[in-house]
Amino acid sequence: MKKNSLKAWVLAARPKTLTGAAVPVMIAWALAWKDLPHPLQGWQIAAGVLCLLFAFIMQIDANFVNDYFDFLHGNDDDTRLGPKRACAMGWVSGRAMQRAITLTTATACVVGLPLVWYGGWWLVAVGVLCVVFCFLYTTCLSYHGLGDVLVLVFFGIVPVCVPYYILAHSINAEVIVASIACGIVIDGLLMVNNYRDIDNDRRAGKLTLAVRMGKAWSQKFYLALGIVACLLGIVFAMNGHVWASVLPLIYLMLHVKAYHHMVSIDHGRELNRVLGETARNMFVYGLCVSLGMILSSIVGA
Repeated sequence: MKKNSLKAWVLAARPKTLTGAAVPVMIAWALAWKDLPHPLQGWQIAAGVLCLLFAFIMQIDANFVNDYFDFLHGNDDDTRLGPKRACAMGWVSGRAMQRAITLTTATACVVGLPLVWYGGWWLVAVGVLCVVFCFLYTTCLSYHGLGDVLVLVFFGIVPVCVPYYILAHSINAEVIVASIACGIVIDGLLMVNNYRDIDNDRRAGKLTLAVRMGKAWSQKFYLALGIVACLLGIVFAMNGHVWASVLPLIYLMLHVKAYHHMVSIDHGRELNRVLGETARNMFVYGLCVSLGMILSSIVGA
């Protein structure tokens, strides 16, 4: 592959991971659509689009940061079982990746800044935290088993609650529960990724949650993530939004199937198949919850 080519940058951006950025904002939109007494107005649509763009750019930024700093740590060597990484393979130079990280971070800040007009200056602090923990995840926290906590916060609570607040100027218990469930579902992607890399991470001294728990408990934890997320959906039914509680069972069936594949494959590069299934299931969950919220508000159940 030609160094620093467009194809190399597309692979470095990891477009398949962008569903992790889209799903929380999608759920926030559906919740706001259901709760607001009127259709989304022009300014709300504009604010929602800015939230989505910020999430996309920050996801790409996080991928660049992960690619570069894992390369510096020597984690992405020839023994890596997951998809090849741009810096490690020489597809993108280290200097070019540094410039790309600077550019994407700055772009995210520029895109996110107008949201202050919709939600208030406190959003600056939220944006700063997103940027700071984007770097801390790869450089420090993932080595101490805290990656799963960050996923819960920055792929669940923050990207669901903050866009919802911007659109509705309020927050409620149902939104908080939905955000936690969303973070739990997306953490499944990190869990299967770390499960696949248990041996490599252990050798590198990277104490992920999967390394700490071991293979058997990591498998059980992966299965439990999907079950707990759907159980939290009972809150939706209790609030009269039955469809939002029932439709995610489609996701749960797919999740259980992916779990069985995870157990049967056990180790090796073939686990990348489970990674792909998990990414798909994550998107299915977002669609099911969002459609369920909209259907519940239309039919009143």
